[in-house]
Amino acid sequence: MIYFDNAATGGFKPDSVKSAVHAAIEACANPGRSGHKLSIACLERIYACRRALCDFFGGYGYDRTVFTKNCTEALNIALLGALKAGDKVVSTVAEHNSVLRPLEYLSKRGVEVRLAPLNSNNDIDIFALAKTVSYDCKAVIITLASNVTGAFPDIASLRALIPQETLLICDGAQACGHININMKRDKIDALAVAGHKGMYGIQGSGALLFSKRLNPSPVLYGGTGSESFNLNMPEFYPDRLESGTLNYPSIISLGEGVLYLQSRFNENKDKILHLTQKLINGLQNIKGVSVYSRLNPFGIVAFSLGNMQSESAAQRLSEDFSICLRGGLHCAPLMHQALGSDGLIRASVCAFNCEREVDALLVAVNKLASE
Repeated sequence: MIYFDNAATGGFKPDSVKSAVHAAIEACANPGRSGHKLSIACLERIYACRRALCDFFGGYGYDRTVFTKNCTEALNIALLGALKAGDKVVSTVAEHNSVLRPLEYLSKRGVEVRLAPLNSNNDIDIFALAKTVSYDCKAVIITLASNVTGAFPDIASLRALIPQETLLICDGAQACGHININMKRDKIDALAVAGHKGMYGIQGSGALLFSKRLNPSPVLYGGTGSESFNLNMPEFYPDRLESGTLNYPSIISLGEGVLYLQSRFNENKDKILHLTQKLINGLQNIKGVSVYSRLNPFGIVAFSLGNMQSESAAQRLSEDFSICLRGGLHCAPLMHQALGSDGLIRASVCAFNCEREVDALLVAVNKLASE
């Protein structure tokens, strides 16, 4: 199989990540819940991963680096844990349902939600967004990269355009691991991370990093191993937001993914850009194919194939050519509505893919187009 569905889940893991996960399963205890040596050793490894992730993203403190099972959980904590009736927030039509659905839930409970449109180039319009932000806006919630087209906003310019008091909450699912993100530099108040995509972690890994301006309440209640006499959740982070046994193998994989990225970040970025450009150029030369993506560092290329339904085209590519990619709405319905699309085929490359695989996809798409 040729795997081009990395925007959904990274299909390739470095050997160092695989080894770390295997070791975590072989010698696994409940981190910090007991006083014996193995439990303490696991807790120390968790702390090392927390520190590595915080440093990698220029976070605001190790205690404000909270592990989650995915990016969706991180976004739910940031939104449901920090917003209340009467708050005003602004987001965009480019968002994934992991943002849109919590905002829909909150809108029915008194939070005023406004959505900024795309511009004429089908990019996220930060100027239209900024005009929508009033002085009393509590937060702007925005994706750092569209999971449909790979379009991405200039987050530093956006931060400069909105009031200083307004919180900036970012969905980093598609962007983390692909571009340089520094929360302090870019004045990002919350960053939701998916561990299993560009970060090279395994499924079940994610994180929320947040500033001292954001103090989310728990959305999950349970044991933390601390203050067990207290029937309320602890007031301090990260314990306040980390109920239940931590997913030790997944967290270890994410920490190891950070170490891998630190040694190969620029190399990986250059290769992804090269393969993405090659794929876009090749698709644009196939009659009947419309490409919706421009060159982007996330490896995302969305296209349509004549009148063929995107899910049907993806299925044909899988069954007839053993190529994995994705069709449909990609959990971003308003983005497709803005694009005038009822579904697109999405190929997403990573640094483990190669030119030969891109050539094979182009040959396959050309054959389907010729039909």
